[in-house]
Order: sequence, then structure tokens, then C-alpha cells
Amino acid sequence: MNLKPNKYALAFHTTSPQLGLAISNFAGDTRCQTWDLGRDLSAHLHQHLTEFITPQTWADLEFIAVAKGPGSFTSTRIGIVTTRTLAQQLDIPLFTISTLAAMAWFEVVKDPGQFEQLAPQPSLALQMPAQRSQLFTAIYQVSLEDWALTELLPDSVMTPDSWKQSLESLKMPYQLIDVPGDLGTTAMSVLELAYGLWQQGKHPHWLEALPFYGQHPVQFKG
Repeated sequence: MNLKPNKYALAFHTTSPQLGLAISNFAGDTRCQTWDLGRDLSAHLHQHLTEFITPQTWADLEFIAVAKGPGSFTSTRIGIVTTRTLAQQLDIPLFTISTLAAMAWFEVVKDPGQFEQLAPQPSLALQMPAQRSQLFTAIYQVSLEDWALTELLPDSVMTPDSWKQSLESLKMPYQLIDVPGDLGTTAMSVLELAYGLWQQGKHPHWLEALPFYGQHPVQFKG
């Protein structure tokens, strides 16, 4: 199942200091853009979004996708709230995609050849700094034949020692990926992963769109 040529999908990536937007009809008309906004995300998101979506209109959208985290608590929340509002108003599906899954897909699409030694189903272990000297972690397996991503270890928060033990117990070769601080450039990966789910017939309701924070933004001490 493909999108009609006059229909588009829109993706948001707000989990890092970099805003990323991507739009495509998956029939030759695709564009993406990033902005280094930092703490000014909430002040400038609406303006950038309005300018970016032109010449398409809101009525042209078939579905929306958003990076759900892990990442910045405040920025992730802004992305989730914004897309939930849009999906509700437009009455269209809203897909939430893991920040780490999007990074894994970005690496695969960028250079599939780098995983040839791990073929046919390379495993990618992703690690990303979290608060309190911990790590956000996940492991995904990629099928290079049908371009599918399978979750082997869901997004988690671990100590470096626990993560090391998890990797040592992995019964297959893998490539370790350090997730960078700026992630807006992976907005297209968010969109592509969501499109794969949409092609499978999935149409998640906006009420199902929840962020993955992993950690509470404030550490409480008893």
C-alpha cells in the first residue's frame, strides 16, 4: 500500500537541540530541513513548520510521525504535544518512533555497505548519554533484504556496567553506535520508519502517542 501521489506524510524530530522536519509523498517529492534552535524551540517551531510545509497544505497530509525520545525532556514533550494536536485536528494517524531506532535506520540508509561483514541481518547497538552517568540504550537488527528494523532490546536506561554486560551476552556480531547530540537530521528516518508501519496497515490514534523519557527530569532524594 502506497500513498496517493497527492498525499504526503510529515515527520517531526524535536528530541535534541536541533529541530528536524521531513515531508514526502514517497513518489519523488521529498524534502527535509534542520534548524539549531536549542532552548528557542517552542518560540520558533510554529513559524518554521508553517514555512516548511508550503506549498503543501494540512489537508494534503495522510499521517504524521514524531520522534518520541529518548532525548531532552522539554523538547520531546513539545514535539509530542504539537503532533498530537495536529493529528487530532486533522483526524489522521500519528506514529511515534524511537530516537534510537531512527538513528539506527539513518546509519543503515547512509551506508549499507558498512554492515556487509554483519550481513544478512546486522545488529546495531546504540548508546546515548543520559542523566546521572547512565546511558540510553537499545539494540536493533536490520534485514538488508526487505529493509526492516527489528527491536532486539527495547529502549532502556542502564548503567555503563549493565550495558557492557548486555553487549557481552549478545550472541551475535554487532556494531556499536554512539548517538550524537544533534539529531534533527534523522527526521527523514523517523518518516521512513513510520511509512513502513503505515504500509503494513497500521494507523495509530493520536491518543496512543506517548513520549519515552526514560528518566524523570528531576532526581528526588529521600
